[in-house]
Amino acid sequence: MNKDRLIAFEDAVLAIIVTILVLDLQKPAIVSWAGLWALRANFFAYTLSFFWIGLMWVSHHNHWHLVKQIDNHTVYLTLILLFFSSLFPYTTSLVAENFYNTTAQVFYGVIIIIISCLNVLISLNLNKLNPEAHFGLLYKIPNHTVILDLACKVIGLLIAVWVYPPAMVYSILIASIVLQFDFSRLFA
Repeated sequence: MNKDRLIAFEDAVLAIIVTILVLDLQKPAIVSWAGLWALRANFFAYTLSFFWIGLMWVSHHNHWHLVKQIDNHTVYLTLILLFFSSLFPYTTSLVAENFYNTTAQVFYGVIIIIISCLNVLISLNLNKLNPEAHFGLLYKIPNHTVILDLACKVIGLLIAVWVYPPAMVYSILIASIVLQFDFSRLFA
């Protein structure tokens, strides 16, 4: 398979997922500022999911131009990644409607962690096929930043299970910020 076909397929699926996310947003019972404020958990879950998917897409977009070769392993890993990504509208609506529910938060977090791990596997596979690209655990993002991102999500998951369910979404927000910041500049 040509890499361009895989990129086009991924772009199409992610665009559909983002569209479904917005369609799942609840409308206020009474259209007022108070009615909108009552839906703040919905807007937060939607915003987090939208930008998390968007950041994943940007990361792929910014690095796939370095890819010259893919294989069936890349295709299957991407297909599995898109399968779990397709659960975003469902898990987002669960979290939005049940913000303090442990099961909803943990399910959402597990999906995010699985997708994060699949992104790492895709990057490692692409690095094996395209050593001149010099990909690390997650494309060109420093490996220590990727480890910090995954650790933040796992810690959030553990806190969500035993202490405070919304810790999951907050840890994903923090981890998303961590991935955008190059910590190596601090220690240079």
